[in-house]
Amino acid sequence: MSQNQFDKKSQAWSALFSEPMSDLVKRYTSSVFFDQRLWQADITGSLAHASMLAAQDIISAQDLADIQRGMAQISQEIEAGQFDWKLDLEDVHLNIEARLTQLIGDAGKRLHTGRSRNDQVATDVRLWLRSEIDLISALLVDLQKSLLEVAQRHVDVILPGFTHLQVAQPVSFGHHMLAYVEMFSRDTERMQEVRARVNRLPLGAAALAGTSYPLDRERVATALGMVNAQGLPQVCQNSLDAVSDRDFAIEFTAAASLCMVHISRMSEELVLWMSQNFGFIKIADRFTTGSSIMPQKKNPDVPELARGKTGRVVGHLMGLITLMKGQPLAYNKDNQEDKEPLFDTVDTLKDTLRIFSEMLGGQLDPATGRKEGGISVNAAAMEQAALRGYATATDLADYLVKKGLPFRDAHETVAHAVKAAITHQVDLSELPLTVLQGFNGSIEKDVYEALSLRGSLNARNTLGGTAPAQVHVQIAKHFARLA
Repeated sequence: MSQNQFDKKSQAWSALFSEPMSDLVKRYTSSVFFDQRLWQADITGSLAHASMLAAQDIISAQDLADIQRGMAQISQEIEAGQFDWKLDLEDVHLNIEARLTQLIGDAGKRLHTGRSRNDQVATDVRLWLRSEIDLISALLVDLQKSLLEVAQRHVDVILPGFTHLQVAQPVSFGHHMLAYVEMFSRDTERMQEVRARVNRLPLGAAALAGTSYPLDRERVATALGMVNAQGLPQVCQNSLDAVSDRDFAIEFTAAASLCMVHISRMSEELVLWMSQNFGFIKIADRFTTGSSIMPQKKNPDVPELARGKTGRVVGHLMGLITLMKGQPLAYNKDNQEDKEPLFDTVDTLKDTLRIFSEMLGGQLDPATGRKEGGISVNAAAMEQAALRGYATATDLADYLVKKGLPFRDAHETVAHAVKAAITHQVDLSELPLTVLQGFNGSIEKDVYEALSLRGSLNARNTLGGTAPAQVHVQIAKHFARLA
């Protein structure tokens, strides 16, 4: 191949090189087949950059008009699936720039004035991730609403509350669902906090040291909506940091990991509750699978797979942290490896939130106009399980404290009562009054109200407690917050 032939086929930096890149290296270093999803962000960022260049008299008004026209055509081609993505052009940025130059000539070449792919890609990823965070935040709201609907239908259903997976105290099933609403509300808060730090402009930092062109970076930030709550432009202040750090991606993946951990905890409970040993719930057939050899089986594949995907997302977090930990300033090719784990984290989290929202909230039955839930609750099985575990033992201790007994003495007294109930294979509430009075003479007939599951539930009528009255208050607060 002659030098002239090489120049015609080469990449943006090839005038320095005497031979073309090998096909193996092209495949190894290319990102175009996974970073295509950044195309809208790339065009949006480029148009804002071009508009600023024209405003600063760095390019002409005609150049700007040509760039806008060319980018509009490229957008149409990509949306129609007619854009020719080339491996030789390595990534989404060079592919779009090459097509732009092909369409409009030298104006396309002038677009790259005052920027580098280093600040360009950092901007594109931030723009793309910002919009994905907005989608994820909306999905988190949907999931919370689905959980609230489940809670509202089951405020009066008694569930055995567990510690160490041992029956501890009775709780409202609605109250239990609200625990996850709280978790996902914090996940939403974290996403919004991450978004604020994602929403800062690296463009104009150029390769690493800034640029000699008179750029108006704040104008670009404002045009791209990279502003704070007061509407002030948010611009990365150090050119070295702007192009080389990916802490915004790490922070997002950390927030996503926490969200997936919350989903995984709920998944574990759904799997347990669906098993024959518990029998607390049924998951609709559309969210389960069968066995290839055991026809009686219904497997909770959705929550099981969500548990597995949690490990996948947490793994991406570890990968991104490891990717960043050894890099000197400024940009290094290592950072190409930030995209696939980030993209997969976003996809996995969105898919999981969607399916859990539908599984919990159900779907609208067009025949009846009512929502058909994906989870059905066996209230009787839950209540029976609560009775098997002496869940009101603490209530008996509290009863004795109100009679004047110190709590530690009451605790010891109740332990003896539980031991007697175990021996006779009855619940505490089934022990005769005379037997109970044998443990403490101050016990009276009203003790049975305290020992009932319903009485135990109603007694916890404090802020954050499981009493149905409190649960109704919390549900109303959450619905108002999400309205």
